[in-house]
Amino acid sequence: MLEHAIWYQIYPLGAVGAPIREEHGEPQHRLQRLERWLDYAVELGCNGLILNPIFASVSHGYDTLDHYRVDPRLGDDADLDRLIDQCGRRGLAVVLDGVFNHVARTHPYVTERPELIARDGDRPRSWEGHDDLVELDHSNPAVVDLVVDVMVHWLRRGIAGWRLDVAYAVPTQFWREVAARVRAQFPDVVFIGEVIHGDYPAFIEDSTLNTLTQYELWKGIWSSLHDRNLWELAHAIGRHDEFCRSFIPQTFVGNHDVTRIATLVGPELAAVAAGVLMSLPGSPSVYYGDEQGYTGTKRDQFGGDDEVRPLLPDEPSQLSQLGRGMYESYRDLIGFRRRHPWLATAHVEVGEKSNTELAYRCTSGGEVCEVRIDLNAPSITLAAPDETLTIA
Repeated sequence: MLEHAIWYQIYPLGAVGAPIREEHGEPQHRLQRLERWLDYAVELGCNGLILNPIFASVSHGYDTLDHYRVDPRLGDDADLDRLIDQCGRRGLAVVLDGVFNHVARTHPYVTERPELIARDGDRPRSWEGHDDLVELDHSNPAVVDLVVDVMVHWLRRGIAGWRLDVAYAVPTQFWREVAARVRAQFPDVVFIGEVIHGDYPAFIEDSTLNTLTQYELWKGIWSSLHDRNLWELAHAIGRHDEFCRSFIPQTFVGNHDVTRIATLVGPELAAVAAGVLMSLPGSPSVYYGDEQGYTGTKRDQFGGDDEVRPLLPDEPSQLSQLGRGMYESYRDLIGFRRRHPWLATAHVEVGEKSNTELAYRCTSGGEVCEVRIDLNAPSITLAAPDETLTIA
């Protein structure tokens, strides 16, 4: 599946305007609003939908209260069932965000099933200094049972796989055990691990997950464009090519946890960044709004994610025309990618390079695509034998 996937990623709580820090009670059927954006995702060229947390939680979705219940701020099971069905009718595979490293401190398990919770002495162990989050005890086989049961529960409802939040914080042996048991029932399930630093190929081998988030490439793309130092991108591409010998990385230039690419490098270079993303091997994702040139800064403070997790208009027709140019660049690049699907598993060789110009070649069998970046007159050109596309 990863060889053909181009994902559209949405943070539902933000996209539908759900209250993040206010009290919430009875289900509000906001999830239905996303149905109006499914045709938009397909027209953009995507065939997969990654949904960030949708399960009952205290605030931002990563402080889970119940893995078996849709967050009432989004709706109920029927709303999710309908969304999955509507995605299936359009050929969109659905991946849900599984938060299995930690739960909310107010999760019922903390008092009702304390054996599932990791402890420091007689206290539940906080995760990375967040006192409102407590870690699950991944050494306990009952936690393996729990995670397998949650995954299978929603796979039976029709999803295609799981994004595994902070997978890097969980022992790889835990993921290996979970993945084996889930694959016994759903052999085609996709596991996308969130891993930021470290030995990516070793993590994949030890955990047996299908793929992980390629943060090294993300950093290489935005930083090299921002600093006008394409030597950095050349190095990142070389590393990326090495990783691709072991697995198909999940690639991106934006997600719910980082400052928007258009904020980091400006709109012209954001389009170039999209060109790099769509020309390199991997399983690329588009974070909602990036294709419209949305801006937003991730801040290390209370509410610091809000800018990068915005409300979508009620429907695509209400989008500002200011984003039309960026949308067309993304659509054209994804179209090029669709016409050359072999790029997902291509070998990449870096050619001529300077601070402001870079050339690289993607090959697979007898296929070839020459890519050239020029920061002096910001542009990226993708040239295959049958077509050439320039984004400027």
